[in-house]
Amino acid sequence: MSSRDVVLARVRRALTDVPRGERPDEAPVARDYRRVHGSRTVEETVELLAENLADYRALVHRSTAAALPELIGRLLAERGARTVLVPPGLDASWPAGSGVTRVEDRASATPRELDAVDSVLTGCAVAIAETGTLVLDGGPGQGRRRITLVPDHHLCVVRVPEQVVGSVPEALPLLAPDRPLTWISGPSATSDIELDRVEGVHGPRTLEVILLAGA
Repeated sequence: MSSRDVVLARVRRALTDVPRGERPDEAPVARDYRRVHGSRTVEETVELLAENLADYRALVHRSTAAALPELIGRLLAERGARTVLVPPGLDASWPAGSGVTRVEDRASATPRELDAVDSVLTGCAVAIAETGTLVLDGGPGQGRRRITLVPDHHLCVVRVPEQVVGSVPEALPLLAPDRPLTWISGPSATSDIELDRVEGVHGPRTLEVILLAGA
């Protein structure tokens, strides 16, 4: 038997007790797993997010709404950024403190053009504390998936505590499965056969996260 025949035979055996004609949506999957793991205050959940983001080698900053434009300007200046890509719907005041040239997100932009951009500034849909994960869904202020995968520096603003949840099961009901979800846990990284870590292979080499309080 070929590998294909083996796999198909296993599928047929697994389906022997399924009534003929039954559709997947007629047999809902039980989702009785825990959504909340332990008990944490809102403040503890935010601190856990910051800790796990840093553990993934993201650079974590904290800010208030009033101080945010100045902080973004300083972080872009420290990177030596001359251009920053700004997606539609982003709060116009966020990059107002920087002197860099703003690049609009154009559907016609080529990968080469995006690679020439020094930094990208976005918001997010939700942040997951237990996994140190940022989730972008392409909504206002987040832009298309490619703008956060090609430029070498991604600066992401997370509103705390309203955009922070503890676990992945808590995050899923807040996300639409038909949207282009991008799950980001730290800067892009991979390892070769000798376990030498290389960053920036399939995404930004540097991820900076601003936890924005009182927004």
